Amino acid sequence: MYSYFSKMKGGGKCPPLADIRQVAIAWLGGVFAIAVVAWLADASHLPLVLGSFGASCVLLFGFPDSPFSQPRNVIAGHFLASLTGLVFLALFGAHWWSMALATGTAIALMQLTGTVHPPAGSNPVIVMLSAPAWKFLLTPTLIGAVVLVMMAVVFNNLPKERTYPKYWI
Repeated sequence: MYSYFSKMKGGGKCPPLADIRQVAIAWLGGVFAIAVVAWLADASHLPLVLGSFGASCVLLFGFPDSPFSQPRNVIAGHFLASLTGLVFLALFGAHWWSMALATGTAIALMQLTGTVHPPAGSNPVIVMLSAPAWKFLLTPTLIGAVVLVMMAVVFNNLPKERTYPKYWI
């Protein structure tokens, strides 16, 4: 039993902090993307903002080279996770155990399809807590994720040293 607990002490070193320019770019990108999504939601009277989109911005603007930040992962990951939450909600209702099964299933589906986007892992929880209609797949999930990716494409290619995306499909 000692070896099990000894693994929990860690031992590695923390990664270095990002330089101030990268922090500024990530900050500005997050502000820009959420501002556009929220403004579009306000102007169109459509629900386009999803709580997990804030975490998506961390990846899209703070770590744009990560596989988790690529368009297929952001869009398909959010879509699959919300779909999974909605299916479990429809079949079993909103319970602690259906929330847990939906979240685990969403993780597995994202892994099996190569579309892992960690912020999307919260979508089944959001679905279970809010019990939305099926249109939740379109707004905010799909349209909101597409707008975020479009903002990332525009913004992340402004600095000469950045290229986004690394791949689409």
